Amino acid sequence: MWQYTKKLEYPVRIKNPNPKFAQIIISQYGGPDGELGASMRYLTQRYSMPYDDVKGILTDIGTEELAHMEMICAMVYQLTRNLTKEQIMEAGFDKYFVDHTAGVYPIAASALPWRAEYIAAKGDILADLHEDLAAEQKARVTYDNLLRLIDDPDVLDPLRFLREREIVHYQRFGEALRNTTERLNSKNFYACNPSFDKNCGK
Repeated sequence: MWQYTKKLEYPVRIKNPNPKFAQIIISQYGGPDGELGASMRYLTQRYSMPYDDVKGILTDIGTEELAHMEMICAMVYQLTRNLTKEQIMEAGFDKYFVDHTAGVYPIAASALPWRAEYIAAKGDILADLHEDLAAEQKARVTYDNLLRLIDDPDVLDPLRFLREREIVHYQRFGEALRNTTERLNSKNFYACNPSFDKNCGK
C-alpha cells in the first residue's frame, strides 16, 4: 500500500513551449532506459528477492521512479501545451501530433513505443541487481545527453535533479549487491548452487 502525495517530487515550471525538446525528453518516459521501464522493473523484481532489505530498496526506488515518470510527463506536457500549427510543423512535431495530438504517450525519442521487455526481470538476485546497476547508469547517460542538447534553464533544472537521483539509485543498488554477495559467498554460491547441484560442497 502506498500513500500518494499530490505534488511533484521536484517542481516543473516551464514557461516556454518547445516541442523539439519534448520529443527528446519523452525518451525518459517511454524509452528503453526511461522511468516507466525502471519503475516497472524494480517493482516487479522485488517479489523474487529473498532478502527484505533488498526488497525494501527495490520498493523505495521503484516508487521514486514513478515520481520521476510524473515529472517527465509534466515536462512533456508543459513543452507541448497550446502549440500553434506553425510551431507543430516547424518543430517536426506533426507526426507525433497526428497519432497522439498533445497527449503524453510512452515513446522513445527514436519514435519506438514503450515495450514490456524493458522491465528485464530475471528472478535471480545477482542478475537483477547487475541489471539495475546498468539501468541506472544508462539512465544517467540519457540525462547527460539531454543536458547537452537543451538550453532552457526551466527545463535544465528538473533534468539535473533527475540525473542526481540516478546516481543515488546506483549507489543504493551497489550497497544491495555488496550485502547480497557477502551472504551468497557464505553459501559458496559462486562455486556451485546447492539448489540444483546435489554434489555441491563435496
